[in-house]
Amino acid sequence: MQIGAIFPHQEIGSDPLVIRDWAQAAEELGYSHIIAYDHVLGANHDNREPPLWGPYTEHDAFHEPFVLFGYLAGCTKTIGLGTGILILPQRQTALVAKQAAEIDLLSNERLRLGIGVGWNYVEYDSLNESFADRGARQEEQVDVLRALWQEPLVTFKGKWHEVERAGLKPLPKRQIPIWFGGFADVAFKRAVRLGDGFMFGSSQEQNLAAFERVSELLAAASRERASFGIEAFLNYQSGQEHWRAEAEAWQARGADYVSMRAMALRGLGGGLDSPQAHIDALATYWSAVGDLSSP
Repeated sequence: MQIGAIFPHQEIGSDPLVIRDWAQAAEELGYSHIIAYDHVLGANHDNREPPLWGPYTEHDAFHEPFVLFGYLAGCTKTIGLGTGILILPQRQTALVAKQAAEIDLLSNERLRLGIGVGWNYVEYDSLNESFADRGARQEEQVDVLRALWQEPLVTFKGKWHEVERAGLKPLPKRQIPIWFGGFADVAFKRAVRLGDGFMFGSSQEQNLAAFERVSELLAAASRERASFGIEAFLNYQSGQEHWRAEAEAWQARGADYVSMRAMALRGLGGGLDSPQAHIDALATYWSAVGDLSSP
């Protein structure tokens, strides 16, 4: 099992040297990868119909993951770069294919593309994409991404996409792994059918229950567990007395990755109060669980 760190969007600030220092500290300590969230726009929740139920508003900062990873690819040497998750249906598929391919090439194949459908319909509307059909569109998007990463010239005609004898150049050197995230059964089923793995992003208790459900779905689909990756996000705010037991629970279940999350999250209290505190937290958490990490 490998141990990663979730990029603390909300508290890290915008100083490029601080962002560099955080990423390099994670790499030097031994963290295997960095996970970045994705929101293009924040929205005010007041007087919306239907209500916006998600945890973030216009006050929450999010660095754009592909631009961030382009920067971090040059600041680091080996640490993996994963989106956790990219809200794929609110983005143009061919452009995502191009951006992901470029990150993977420039980072020497360090990208893992985690995808999901999101919750913020205001963000979809502002990006001129449909919120209503986002799940079905995402499935077609996965097919388009893989085709564009595979062939120099692609012809594809689907319900939402049409590509006629066109392709990326340069192509990535491999099929970039596509993992899924989400909280509903439909996301679990979609991941088992189409994905290379799943990222569980809720509380420890909810993540373990979701893992059992995904395991049932894998068995029902006759899909080998070894062919499907598992990652769980573990919360720094759960307290140092719980960190090791939480990580060991996932190690016992054969998880491929866990990632430490220290940024503010609704229901868990606030994040740490400064960028330096986040850098310090990397070392504190690693001292408690780092020996569980293995290639």
